[in-house]
Amino acid sequence: MTDTGGQGPVHCTIVPPHVLDRLAQHGDSALADPARRTLEHDALQRTRRRLTTVIGAPGAVAAEAGTGRPRRTVYDAGHRQNLPGSKVRGEGDDPGQDASVNRAYAGLGATFELYLTAYGRDSIDGEGLPLDASVHYDDHYDNAFWNGEQMVFGDGDGEIFLDFTIPVDVIGHELTHGVTQYTANLAYFGQSGALNESISDVFGSLIKQYALGQTAGDADWLIGSGLLAPGVNGKGLRSMKEPGSAYDDPALGKDPQPGTMDGYVRTGRDNGGVHINSGIPNRAFYLVATALGGSAWERAGQIWYDVLTGGELRSEASFADFAKLTVAAARARYRQGEEQEAVLKAWEAVGVPTA
Repeated sequence: MTDTGGQGPVHCTIVPPHVLDRLAQHGDSALADPARRTLEHDALQRTRRRLTTVIGAPGAVAAEAGTGRPRRTVYDAGHRQNLPGSKVRGEGDDPGQDASVNRAYAGLGATFELYLTAYGRDSIDGEGLPLDASVHYDDHYDNAFWNGEQMVFGDGDGEIFLDFTIPVDVIGHELTHGVTQYTANLAYFGQSGALNESISDVFGSLIKQYALGQTAGDADWLIGSGLLAPGVNGKGLRSMKEPGSAYDDPALGKDPQPGTMDGYVRTGRDNGGVHINSGIPNRAFYLVATALGGSAWERAGQIWYDVLTGGELRSEASFADFAKLTVAAARARYRQGEEQEAVLKAWEAVGVPTA
């Protein structure tokens, strides 16, 4: 594990606070009340995470190192906040009647498989960490999160958000926060926090593409497609291809993500805009992946993975720090070929310097 200067795991949610803020002010209590309760819950959990200084999953039973097999357990929280809840499916158990349980189990498996097959990483920590998830968390809870130890999924309010186990990239996104926690442990504020969010979007998208057998050209590059309820004017939570285009809805507002540094948002909210400015490195990755073509988890994903796990990425890294490391990683692995050229051009296109 990379030395992280004592910074503990953070409470990372898939739905940004600015989206829930907007919903919480809606005149319809069916939309406003779940959003307000979700915001209050998430604020409390973030405060609790800040008090944690030990990285890892306390009390987790380690798998035998190098087994290369997942150890999944899915729990039913029963619409309460007590975690993990009642065990409903263990590794190797047959699917049951609960679609949320089955989707969570499959999503944990898809994430494990991508990291193992593409990068030789045995689970989230690289050492066979068991993967735990709880579904049906709280009442009409409008989010999913990684809490430093496990995955947690709400059922959504049914009006704006559907069940958070539906998009496999949401599962991959949240579990990748765990990978970041065990490697670079990027500080969850400002540009390093936006990089933390972007890396989760990158690998969440790659997990979906891998599971569906899609090339970079086939992929929709959306995060959370299928999560928004019918009638909501939106495609998902974020678009890596066109940041700022994921939704434009009376209840949700308009997607505020910029795709270049010209639109960089300076704010004290959302930990310095971590869910907003992540659009910039997201688009850079999309540009690299589509320039190289083929399976995005191979060359483009490998470069990003090398930087995340290489030990040189500072926890307080800026976009420029990360960009320079991706150029160096592309050169180290592929020499001065089309991979390095694609990386240089992508960062130039979004306005992030590499020299």
